[in-house]
Amino acid sequence: MPEPAAPAMTAVLTAVLTEGPLSRVGLARRLGLSQAAVTKAARPLIDLGYLEELAATERTGPGAGRPASPLSIRPDREFFLGVKITADELIGVVCDLTSRVRASAHRPLAGRDVDHVLAELGRLVGDLLDGPGDHRARTRRLGLAISGDVDRATGLVRYSPFLHWHDVPLRELAEQTTGLTVVVENDVKALTTAEHWFGEGVGAESFALVTVGTGIGCGLVVNGRLVAGVHGVAGEIGHIGVDAGGPACHCGGRGCVEAIAGTDAIVERARQRTGRPELTLDGAVALARSGDPRAAAVFAEAGDAIGCGIAAVANLVGPARIVVSGEGLAAYDLFEPSIRTGFERQAFGAAATCPLSIRPLPFEEWARGAATVGIQSFVAS
Repeated sequence: MPEPAAPAMTAVLTAVLTEGPLSRVGLARRLGLSQAAVTKAARPLIDLGYLEELAATERTGPGAGRPASPLSIRPDREFFLGVKITADELIGVVCDLTSRVRASAHRPLAGRDVDHVLAELGRLVGDLLDGPGDHRARTRRLGLAISGDVDRATGLVRYSPFLHWHDVPLRELAEQTTGLTVVVENDVKALTTAEHWFGEGVGAESFALVTVGTGIGCGLVVNGRLVAGVHGVAGEIGHIGVDAGGPACHCGGRGCVEAIAGTDAIVERARQRTGRPELTLDGAVALARSGDPRAAAVFAEAGDAIGCGIAAVANLVGPARIVVSGEGLAAYDLFEPSIRTGFERQAFGAAATCPLSIRPLPFEEWARGAATVGIQSFVAS
């Protein structure tokens, strides 16, 4: 008997992973394959321990006598590491095959140079793999999520603005440091992948994930696939200009969404408006919540800029739904009204009816996104 086609195995594993448990009949309908092809593709996955047959629960068709046995993922068959790299901290998680977090850890960064970050990455990986749960024996892959311009195919970080990295071969260096198979992805795209496979985007042919924090990012899924673009930077709504007379942005542009609504921009604008140069983000949030009109205006303007950026995505792509997230939304009560107002004002026609879900996520979810990229890479292999 010839070996099953790799695309069929990948399709079956992906479908059960993201939408399962599923019967062979359901898989055949879902994937446009024959039942024989599904059975052939599933057999080696069952033999290798990635899939298992559950107790028979449904019949194969009207009048059929033999109930079907759905196929399900065995989550503990393999584990995946995910690490989110920020300017001052590494956040790591161990996830099972269904992207459920089994362990997490943080390591502060005393510096941003590549050698220091790699050394701390090696220590973090050791902490996670050799800690409770003994995950090392069943962990082969590490996903890294980092802000900026990332070439996923080669693992090259072309530019990461908050780390000040240029042309860093991160995949190669991380593999040498950890001994694991490494995949590197832009952090927003990694989080979008997690939402697509295991979150609000499951089953959606098109959706957008917008992130609010130090940067303003956007991941796009169109026709069921994450959009990277020819240059790998598709979805950079943080650098859409929304105010030609607005503040200068680190990208060289002016009036970008990020220059108005990024964390650093908010803090700087709040300091200027209030005349308090020592003000922190938490201080600006507290002032706005206490009713200070100058601080409140800064958050309202930031939310409006974000809403305009989201409207541009809705007008251009027409996603079925949009999720707004990120650590910056810890102050979501200050952002949400003006995000929705800016979006509704700028969205064209029926695009304004696109469902807008606003919810904050902790950094562990970004690390989980990195692990999900590792899962996706494994499934594709």
